[in-house]
Amino acid sequence: MNFSFFIAKKYLVSKKNANIINIISFIAIVGVAFGTMAFIVVLSVFNGIEGLVSSLFNSFDPDLRVEVNEGKSFSTDSLIFDELKNYNEVAYMSFIIEENALLEYDGKQVVATMKAVDENYINVTGVDTMLYDGSFVLNENPRQYAVIGHGIAARLGVGLNLIYPLKIWAPLRTQGITLNSNNAFNADIINLSAIFAVQQEYDNKYVIIPLDFAQNLMNYENRATTIEIKLVQNANVAKSQEHIAEILGDGFVVKNRFEQKQLVYKIMKSEKWATIAILSFILLVSSFNIIGTMIMLIIEKKDNLSTMHSMGADIDKIRKIFLFEGWMISATGAVIGLIIGLIISLGQQTFGWLKFSSTGSFVQSVYPVQVNFTDVIFVLIIVLSIGYIVANYPVRFITKKFFTFN
Repeated sequence: MNFSFFIAKKYLVSKKNANIINIISFIAIVGVAFGTMAFIVVLSVFNGIEGLVSSLFNSFDPDLRVEVNEGKSFSTDSLIFDELKNYNEVAYMSFIIEENALLEYDGKQVVATMKAVDENYINVTGVDTMLYDGSFVLNENPRQYAVIGHGIAARLGVGLNLIYPLKIWAPLRTQGITLNSNNAFNADIINLSAIFAVQQEYDNKYVIIPLDFAQNLMNYENRATTIEIKLVQNANVAKSQEHIAEILGDGFVVKNRFEQKQLVYKIMKSEKWATIAILSFILLVSSFNIIGTMIMLIIEKKDNLSTMHSMGADIDKIRKIFLFEGWMISATGAVIGLIIGLIISLGQQTFGWLKFSSTGSFVQSVYPVQVNFTDVIFVLIIVLSIGYIVANYPVRFITKKFFTFN
């Protein structure tokens, strides 16, 4: 066994002459343990929130989204889309029209984005699993239906019975500039079949309608504005994205889920890293007790160290004794905090101890927590690195000041 490590272990568990050293050592271990526990719990909560937000976005956003580089719309009759459908990584694709429209329901009006979709849309996303009321039905020959977001439904006063039809006013994209508003817009009515509740951004923005209804409403025959694609299970998203971009050419842009919500994901990552920086600083402050422990222990063991030096221990070995001592204090606190943090996080993840208020309308009833074991390794590296830095300074400074062995 390494000599310095053996002596450090003895010093850690042995009874000190000055009881205050034991107290400060205990406080240092507790401080590191609480800092580590907080690190694990907070990162697990961030993982849970990020996973929840991603799952909500994924229920509405497709694996890949195709947009035109220039202009607003494109013809759906192009042969390149037949090649796209036959690509083995594409499970489903849906032609989409997205356009701002004025909605009117029982005398109330609101501006929203109508999302017109074809019959494949239900296979591309999971919005049909996120319904607040009703059934996801768009076409039931000969009738057509619309599905609206919960936020829009609240502003329009749409009741659970979906009694009145929805009137949609949309711009005629084939109409030139005119002073007569009646010639610039077209209107039609459609029945409501359901209300979806995915995420506030979507709930306050979208009404989903059949594609042919929007094409007739806007004089957009055989045209669309975007394509949404569902890839086959276990598909390589990056490779598929690159290949689809090659098929479609320079006239289109292919976006993955991160690129579709780039700002949101960047904000979440920035918040997580800012939290890591703050927790690291708190952990550094709480580790300062290790400095006090090292200084007092070096002073107390001065005579012992002189004896060790006389027996052949050089200054580097003596310094390593206290470096190991400080590191073991940090490691002990880290292990204790890690165990407590994992118990709390895994318990919440498994049993859902903390729940949201029953009076609120939340997408899930318990606080989201997800333990990522790469975070556990990451936290251990941070804690042990801070412990090394904190222990190294007093050891080098004090041994140089108090011990000048000849």
